[in-house]
Amino acid sequence: MEQDAYREAGVDIDLEAAAVKSLISELTYRRTDQFGMASEIGHFAGFISFGKYVLAMAVDGVGTKMLVADALQDWSTVGIDCIAMNVNDLYVMNLEPVAFVDYIATSELSQEQMRQIGKGLNEGARQANLSILGGETATLKGLVTGLDLAGACLGIQEKEKVISGSAITPGDCMVGIPSSGIHSNGLTLARRMVEQHGSYSDRLPSGATLGDELLRPTRIYADAIQVCAETAVHGMCHITGGGLLNLNRLGEFGYVFDAPLPPQEIFEWIAKAGQISEPEMYRTFNMGMGYVFILPKEGVKTVQKYFPDAQIVGHITGTPGIRLNGKKLF
Repeated sequence: MEQDAYREAGVDIDLEAAAVKSLISELTYRRTDQFGMASEIGHFAGFISFGKYVLAMAVDGVGTKMLVADALQDWSTVGIDCIAMNVNDLYVMNLEPVAFVDYIATSELSQEQMRQIGKGLNEGARQANLSILGGETATLKGLVTGLDLAGACLGIQEKEKVISGSAITPGDCMVGIPSSGIHSNGLTLARRMVEQHGSYSDRLPSGATLGDELLRPTRIYADAIQVCAETAVHGMCHITGGGLLNLNRLGEFGYVFDAPLPPQEIFEWIAKAGQISEPEMYRTFNMGMGYVFILPKEGVKTVQKYFPDAQIVGHITGTPGIRLNGKKLF
């Protein structure tokens, strides 16, 4: 497979970006009274002015990872994924998550599925220290098949403490934090590889099954808030769908990875099974790095204080582009 493997599996990243751009082009209205919009659409989260604070909102879902849960008849951790994908998008702007609502769309209700989803949502809320205020469950037979789980998260921060990436400077260090695995992105391609080249019960060298790895919950990077409280952080990035391309949300800099974190074995299996090129792997998956801090070198020890597995993975230059081990990826 060449660089269109993800497209052939059913997800066209370039088309998705163009479609979202078309949607955003029509979103021109802004509230005219107090509590107006205080950010542009397109960053990891949007926010409104609220006195000395900003209130932020993020929305995301579990995606086709739900199909893996269906295949394994195990929905106990997808709630963690749902909360993680939301709160991690708030942490990158130093926004503290405080409340969450979920949305479940299903073709047919199951008490056992709902119980297990609730278990995961509760654990995700505990890890992120937020309250689940409520949600909506919709039975949409004929419109959806199976089960979909999404949610929206509310965050808060003092205005002057919000981190947008505007302070990023050439020479800054990039510090990578390992992911727990595949997280909740690229599952359409990953599932296709399993269906074509193996089964969910096949074992990797570690002994874990492919199903275990694809269902492993997304890591929640809650301690990012503490890092920002103790040292100057110029930018942060949550590596989600689009892989390293997410860094471009922070500005047109050169993101040079000369010591990338090693990808977990699930990524090695996917690449080998589908003969997928390195650039496509890095534009589809997190490839072992779920979160990045961009900051002066003197702040690295603070990151490692809260994330002992953190490592310097590269640096910022003034020449736009994303480079990996001396080669330009994008």
